Amino acid sequence: MNDRVTSTIDPDELAKFTAMAADWWNPNGQFKPLHKFNPVRLAYIRDKLCAQFDRDRLADKPLKGLRLLDIGCGGGLLSEPMARLGADVVGADAAEANIKTAALHAAQEGLAIDYRAVTAEQLVDQGERFDAILNMEVIEHVAEPQGFMSACSALMKPDAIMFLATLNRTLKAYALAIIGAEYVLRWLPRGTHEWDKFITPRELEAMAETAGLTLYTSTGVSFNPLTDKWRQSGDMSVNYMGVARKTA
Repeated sequence: MNDRVTSTIDPDELAKFTAMAADWWNPNGQFKPLHKFNPVRLAYIRDKLCAQFDRDRLADKPLKGLRLLDIGCGGGLLSEPMARLGADVVGADAAEANIKTAALHAAQEGLAIDYRAVTAEQLVDQGERFDAILNMEVIEHVAEPQGFMSACSALMKPDAIMFLATLNRTLKAYALAIIGAEYVLRWLPRGTHEWDKFITPRELEAMAETAGLTLYTSTGVSFNPLTDKWRQSGDMSVNYMGVARKTA
């Protein structure tokens, strides 16, 4: 085992999410924003996967036969819907408390998901490869984003795609995602996000390119307080997500 294994893990971030692990499946708890965010990102992931692998998105199990990694899976809010859509899911998280919560909930739901308390680097060392990777709201919490991106790229098969979601480093993002969400509305515990760790779309594209990937599509994600729902939008100044494919 080489010294890459834990190189991208931020101990402070790990401790932060470990402390919140028991609350993952409470729709009115500390992860309420992710529960609200889930429908729009799930639809995006499903549709892009079906387009990439020529699947019928209206089929009962459109992702059947695809091996998918949910890196930084937390309590399994994305892993479970992907499994229900037929994917063979590996859910990985460095926080063992998250994995225990995710595994217990999946068992209660009767879902077979391979949950592991490992890092992306450890999966690379184990020779794992996947058709798709969900890298959603994770990269802004690691110690070395470029190293993390490169490790994820090494886990991709030649025709694989990776979904990326993060926060843009803008004043608007600071005002809404930190001041608004953490201090005013109290949607998230204070300190959940650090503005200087937010990543601009140009930076994310450059990281992807360095890792041998092409970020070929992206979209903003905006919250409408009148409808209390998230939606895809052309505004990438706060939340945004995109898809990268393997190029090398």
